Amino acid sequence: MIKDYIINNSHKHASKWLVLAIDVAITIFNFFLAYAIRFGITLDFTRAHLEYQLPVMVVISLVSFLLIGSYKGVVRHTGLRDAYNLFLAVTLLICFSGALMVSSRLSFTPELLHIPVSILSIHYLLNIITLTTSRLIFKYCYHYIKSKLGDASRVLIYGAGDSGLITLAAITNDSKKHITVVGFMDDNPQKIGKTINGIKVYDPSSIDTDFIAKNNVGEIIVSIPHLEKKRLSEVSDTLLKLQVKVKIVPAVNDWIDGKLNPSQIKQIQIEDLLDRAPIALENLKIKKELHDKVIMITGAAGSIGSEIVRQASFYNYKHLVLVDQAESPLYDLQQELLSKGVENFTPIVADIRDHQRVETIFEKFKPNMVFHAAAYKHVPLMENNPCEAIKINVLGTRKLADFSIKFGVDKFVFVSTDKAVNPTNVMGATKRVAEMYIKCLHNTSKTKFITTRFGNVLGSNGSVIPLFKKQIEKGGPLTVTHQDVTRFFMTIPEASQLVIEAGTMGNGGEIFIFDMGESVKIFDLAKKMIRLSGLQYPNDIDIQITGLRPGEKLYEELLADTENTLPTYHKKIMISKHDDGDCALIKDKIDDLCIMNLFNQDNLIVGKLKEIVPEYISKNSTFESIDKENKVSQQSNKPKVLA
Repeated sequence: MIKDYIINNSHKHASKWLVLAIDVAITIFNFFLAYAIRFGITLDFTRAHLEYQLPVMVVISLVSFLLIGSYKGVVRHTGLRDAYNLFLAVTLLICFSGALMVSSRLSFTPELLHIPVSILSIHYLLNIITLTTSRLIFKYCYHYIKSKLGDASRVLIYGAGDSGLITLAAITNDSKKHITVVGFMDDNPQKIGKTINGIKVYDPSSIDTDFIAKNNVGEIIVSIPHLEKKRLSEVSDTLLKLQVKVKIVPAVNDWIDGKLNPSQIKQIQIEDLLDRAPIALENLKIKKELHDKVIMITGAAGSIGSEIVRQASFYNYKHLVLVDQAESPLYDLQQELLSKGVENFTPIVADIRDHQRVETIFEKFKPNMVFHAAAYKHVPLMENNPCEAIKINVLGTRKLADFSIKFGVDKFVFVSTDKAVNPTNVMGATKRVAEMYIKCLHNTSKTKFITTRFGNVLGSNGSVIPLFKKQIEKGGPLTVTHQDVTRFFMTIPEASQLVIEAGTMGNGGEIFIFDMGESVKIFDLAKKMIRLSGLQYPNDIDIQITGLRPGEKLYEELLADTENTLPTYHKKIMISKHDDGDCALIKDKIDDLCIMNLFNQDNLIVGKLKEIVPEYISKNSTFESIDKENKVSQQSNKPKVLA
């Protein structure tokens, strides 16, 4: 019954008037106790003086506490500020009492109100000690009862610095949860073995599964600001072996109004661990480039497109034109922008393959910049539907590029992929063809055509991490195509920032390559995500090897064999130098491809793709037969050497 009362009423605060009444009662008792102490712990004093002075002391106490407002603090959250307010109130009280004593000596008030200096001094010290102590007793009794009678979670805090202390205060003062901090963990040898706020600091190496079991620890909160992701990954690996949940405190910049909210302490995610250093952007250049511009974003409701929209909305643009064929996601983006107070934007439901519709949009809005992020990107699906891949990735891009020239667009920024490098699938090959087409247009137009090329994006639609999360929620198994498959990753905001950056630094004709860092082994990624979920591989969730999908590579590349790079002013962004080839011939072949695509004959159009992109060699695909035929044809056409 007591347990239920504590849990059900833990969110309620004691009335401030009750706190005021208790403070006044303690003050009056201390006044009586001061007299007793002054006269040798006896009652050998003139009681008439005390009886006359007590009602006056009640009034003085009330006035002091009301003026300072020391009674308004939440008792169970008592801190240094509350103790300081009590000190001010008690000091004001003694000042009033001293004034009363002086006035009685000067005969301005009755002699019965004369209070000896010794009693005033004793009363002052007693008030400071007892009022502060009472607050702390109430606070610690509350937390003790809550932790003992409530269903308290027991946690360790990794990091005994300032951030760790702030985390301690945040979680112990949280009325919505019942949390007991068992101890701190810290690598600093000067802190190990000591106590902070009565909580012991442990050496991380001394924390093992026996310690966790003995102390019934369920969570460890990592509270170290500016911890490098590589180091965070090492720490999390160590902690996850203890079979506990690992949570992380957000960066100080992300705290709400400069204060850590307990709800911000989240279970550590795989995105927190991938070693992706944020890329600093030349924001002043972006601001200047986007100023007073009409900006059109295709694929605006997608992962990259929507983030480009969000980031562009911070600048002083003239108008945003958001184009996407997906109605519901575009509606969601519209509502998000409206809720943030974003103005001067127009969401348009349109298919970039629709010639008349696209021309109407260009004619109406006359964009200055186009960010082209619309694409079909799922490798296995496009391997089975090459006609659709060509319609969107090649024909759609060609329409947008041609209209950009016709309507005088200043810059056209094309979002490509690392799968366009030495492609092994239809999707990658179509993106490579699109790269080639817009690069050729640059030579004959005033519009500056710029290509950006990067790898996989964390959390994007259809990416591996959301898939793993869903599979973990269902109890597994996690599916990995090959034990040795690797991929590059970057975050959605990072990728989008770089696309915008490319639009500012590009002079036209470049293919910008982004530094993707180290590639990640997908099998290891799957195991880490299982551990982050508080489960064990393979006991709780297994990993199933399904085999490479049609068109899939073991590893991705950012540069083709015939390419090299030049540096830019940004160390994380490079420019690919690629042989342009015969642009007239390339454009003729692309025109032929678009015409052939009307016949919906997969082998015919894929064969044409391979002709345009000679380095396109299919893998794990039915189209490997075309490569074999081409190889036989090449060998048969070789001149024979006569003996």
